[in-house]
Amino acid sequence: MSELGYRPCVGVMLVNKNGKVFVAERLDSRHGNGHTAGFWQMPQGGVDEGEDLQEAALRELAEETGVGEDKVTILAKVSEPIRYDLPDELIGKLWKGKYRGQEQVWYLARFQGEDADIDLEAHDPPEFAQWKWLEPEELPGVIVPFKKHVYRAVLAEFQALI
Repeated sequence: MSELGYRPCVGVMLVNKNGKVFVAERLDSRHGNGHTAGFWQMPQGGVDEGEDLQEAALRELAEETGVGEDKVTILAKVSEPIRYDLPDELIGKLWKGKYRGQEQVWYLARFQGEDADIDLEAHDPPEFAQWKWLEPEELPGVIVPFKKHVYRAVLAEFQALI
């Protein structure tokens, strides 16, 4: 694992006018019996070679939520990238086995649209099963355990602007 690098990634903390944060449940976290694993996340994804980070963040947001850049205002960017390592059981199974985790650059964006503008099926195939707005302090409690420190760091950095 120590020879593996980190996948370049961006994420968007999308907040509405009431200061709540968008989270969605990944389709791949669902079990075959229809029950959810109960883990949610904010929009995020990989950065293409040579892609501008903010453009990548807006692209990922549009792909995963249907929310275009005309419906958001970027408020801030984290002061430095945040890394996380995958748990041992996932190394070699994600991202063609090339990475040990991700190095993420997070953006805070204010949602200027209406809930009806959110379309989880905007991209084929969709990544999320359902979505909701959460109070910011609830974020660490809904994310997979190995990413909790990332969400706490993002929340701490953006808290005053939410």
